[in-house]
Amino acid sequence: MKPVVQTKTKLLILWQLHTMTRPKEAATTRWADIDLENRVWTIPAENMKRRKAHRIPLTPQAFEILEQIRPQSEQYDYVFPGERDTTSHISLFTANAAIKRSLGLKDELVAHGLRSVASTALHEQGFDSLLIEACLSHADQNEVRASYNRSDYLEQRKEIMT
Repeated sequence: MKPVVQTKTKLLILWQLHTMTRPKEAATTRWADIDLENRVWTIPAENMKRRKAHRIPLTPQAFEILEQIRPQSEQYDYVFPGERDTTSHISLFTANAAIKRSLGLKDELVAHGLRSVASTALHEQGFDSLLIEACLSHADQNEVRASYNRSDYLEQRKEIMT
């Protein structure tokens, strides 16, 4: 019999997939970094791989995930609080463990691979690579363009991420 994925873990995996974030960024999401009114999550620079703040549009799907987790966590700092220590976040390994054990995808998928799944699906649907890379918070490989272009394409990413 396969173990059942707990609701919080399921929502964490969905949150990571719908926001196209790295496992650490998803697990350490703070309510203070989410602007519910404008539906934007801003990950502070110190929490990002490239040390640059990253804004993520909260699509209807992402917003629904927040609405589902809210009763369990709105009284805490973290959207996905730890099980034993609610002053901390859920373990960075929770999503990987669930994907491996509960979903039966050992040796097929890891939590970080959800970013590849999202990127592949968006490329197959014909979305612009520049916008997909912006969703993933990747640096533009064209150094000249990157040095002049300061856009994070927030408005354009809303459609893609939906």
